[in-house]
Amino acid sequence: MPVAGRPMIEWSIEAFRACESVRSIVVAAPPGHGDDLADHDLTVVPGGATRAHSVANALEAVDTAYVAIHDAARPLLTPELVEALVADLDANAEAAGVIAAAPVTDTIKRAVGDAKLQSSTSQVQDHRLAIEATEDRSRLWRAQTPQVFRTQALREALASAERPEEATDEAMLVEAAGGTVLIHRVAEQNLKVTTPLDLRIAELLLAER
Repeated sequence: MPVAGRPMIEWSIEAFRACESVRSIVVAAPPGHGDDLADHDLTVVPGGATRAHSVANALEAVDTAYVAIHDAARPLLTPELVEALVADLDANAEAAGVIAAAPVTDTIKRAVGDAKLQSSTSQVQDHRLAIEATEDRSRLWRAQTPQVFRTQALREALASAERPEEATDEAMLVEAAGGTVLIHRVAEQNLKVTTPLDLRIAELLLAER
């Protein structure tokens, strides 16, 4: 996906290349896209059917003590953020990892009912939902990437997970394995591009750089 004049993934690759702590880069690529990065000095492995499978494939090419997992859909990554996460993990020997995260600012409701029903127009709509509770947002954080881990801790978490395919991030796996994962507060600009609006915002912010 192009963004601000280049493939989205290249913004993240550029940021990692500018980090003193980064020794190598591994990309888990979708089927048919392995050659897209042929002119880059990095390792490309096949992506899997799930996030955890893709991460496991990429981990086979990692031989460093730490590993940073990052979504290419977050092109606003900066070298400063990567180095700050590594520094946090260095400073906390008891931690298995540290993730970038932002505090929740919306009021969060937990709902009950039929979450999604198919309408007559074949569009998925929300129906029959009722508020069950209002969460305490002062304790809630929106997990982002990069997520930096001690490589062995992440490997063990993947190996011991009962349902790794259900994990929506790597911290979830390490938490389930009993590891301590720290939070590093980040700015709102580290957004994830999932909608056309996100793409437009990312293009504007990257143009300012």
